[in-house]
Amino acid sequence: MNTYIFPEVVWRFEIIGLDIIITDTVVTTWAIMFFLLFISLWISNNLSVAKPTKMQLFAERIVVAIKSTLEGSAAIPVWTLVPFIGTLWIFIGIMNLISLIPYFHNPTRDLSTTAALAAIAFFSIHYFGIKFGGLQNYLKRYIKPSLLLLPFNLFSDFSRIFAMAIRLFGNMLSWEMIIAILIALAGFLVPIPMILLSIVGDLLHAYLFGLLTYIFIIGGIQAEQIKSTTGEENG
Repeated sequence: MNTYIFPEVVWRFEIIGLDIIITDTVVTTWAIMFFLLFISLWISNNLSVAKPTKMQLFAERIVVAIKSTLEGSAAIPVWTLVPFIGTLWIFIGIMNLISLIPYFHNPTRDLSTTAALAAIAFFSIHYFGIKFGGLQNYLKRYIKPSLLLLPFNLFSDFSRIFAMAIRLFGNMLSWEMIIAILIALAGFLVPIPMILLSIVGDLLHAYLFGLLTYIFIIGGIQAEQIKSTTGEENG
């Protein structure tokens, strides 16, 4: 496990007077995205109903597990949310665990990464809220039960997303600092049990980020609008 705490500059160059900095966070994040894209294309291009491969069966079990988890949370058309929430879980989970590989650092220890993830979650909440309930009905929730609550509801939206970014960033950065300190003080043998424990923690942080996003999406959807939507789909 690597002992560097903060992102390192990999490339630095100027374009039209702008100082462009590429850190190891960006390189690692893009490497993970290309890896997931390659795996997705590889599995999807070899799908078979008669003779599914082991990778296909494994991927199907992951999708079913994600769907079952979301179904237990609320009575909404979960298949609409499975790709998004499932991608968050897998993507963040791999980013958290990547530091177990030598010379790699988890991008989630960088505030810019967690802020970008939080921004995606923020816009997804409004996107799905409008998708299920319509723009007019969705905006009405900001002034219910009184117009005086508008600034408080807006502040609530921004503050919870900000909290998600800080929480994930703080958890991952603090853990790398703890491991770095232990390695400096006691060598590479003592931290091994804690590194094994960190695997569970890394997966848990990824799960909580996706789950909180899912809960906020549900909170932005009116119950009666969900029922009408599901009723139309079933009909």
